[in-house]
Amino acid sequence: MQIKQITLARTPQGTPSEHDFEFGDATLPAPAGGQALVRVLALSLDPYLRSAMAGRHLSAAIRPGEVVRGEGLVQVLASQHPRLAPGTTWVAACGWRSHALLDADAIEQARPVGPELQPATLALGVLGMPGLTAWAGFKRLADAKAGDTLVVSAASGPVGATVGQLARLAGCRVIGIAGGPEKCAWVTGQAGFDACIDYHAEDLRKALRRLAPQGVAVYFDNVGGDVLLAVCEQLAVGARIVLCGLMAQYNGAAPVPLNPGLIIRARATVRGLVVYDHWADFAEMTAEIGAHIRAGRLQFREDISHGLASTPSAFARLMNGRNQGKALVVL
Repeated sequence: MQIKQITLARTPQGTPSEHDFEFGDATLPAPAGGQALVRVLALSLDPYLRSAMAGRHLSAAIRPGEVVRGEGLVQVLASQHPRLAPGTTWVAACGWRSHALLDADAIEQARPVGPELQPATLALGVLGMPGLTAWAGFKRLADAKAGDTLVVSAASGPVGATVGQLARLAGCRVIGIAGGPEKCAWVTGQAGFDACIDYHAEDLRKALRRLAPQGVAVYFDNVGGDVLLAVCEQLAVGARIVLCGLMAQYNGAAPVPLNPGLIIRARATVRGLVVYDHWADFAEMTAEIGAHIRAGRLQFREDISHGLASTPSAFARLMNGRNQGKALVVL
């Protein structure tokens, strides 16, 4: 079977561009024992892929010449595995391809998507890995309590927006950090945060002192860099910090040194979040967040590009911070 695919042409230097990728053809054989042939319906674009392209992620590096990894929404065309019936829809590790041949390991890790889920792309966003990241970080690590002031960076993204809304539902006062007036307007409007700091237009440290005069009780960090340092300068005593992402460093920027004295002074607890540690919580997460969505208590937003060929430019836009919500490519 002839398919289309996208490989990494070269390791990006700085922010990725569409020239770092190559669009081409490939041939897939019919599925053998334990395999399944799937058609890719939609791709999830995630910032961690940039780190993998540089060989800095927990998962294996993505090297030039290799198909770019990633999860997608797939439909089974033919199967030699009892778990995947033809015609069913799943989230699976398919890579940036029009079609994929899943092996037994990928099939065992795949997650079913029922016809009742509309839009089905929710399984790649707020009910997928970003949703689990947000839910696990908030529920399992943040130790947030009603009345706490919680700050979250990258607040308009799928993780940050979900964290903030879960915190609001738990009775926290929620402050987002985002880049640009449109993002902040969505965060305080649709997502219902108490405030949002546009770090492009306002001095972050002054804004934190103004909005959190008693200090930040919980900080959920998706960015690292100077944003992390600025929030640590405003921590309340007994603060909890959840370290989730390093958006400030994914494109190759040098780490910003963090003064450990700020952590000591606040008697703060710092916990690192790796979403794979919480895979067993998927069912609980989808039940809770799904109920919030159906009741209108939790909002989400998708940034959709169309066609496999648009994937490199969509990924570059994500890594430039120009996306508005969960970045997806619908094939």
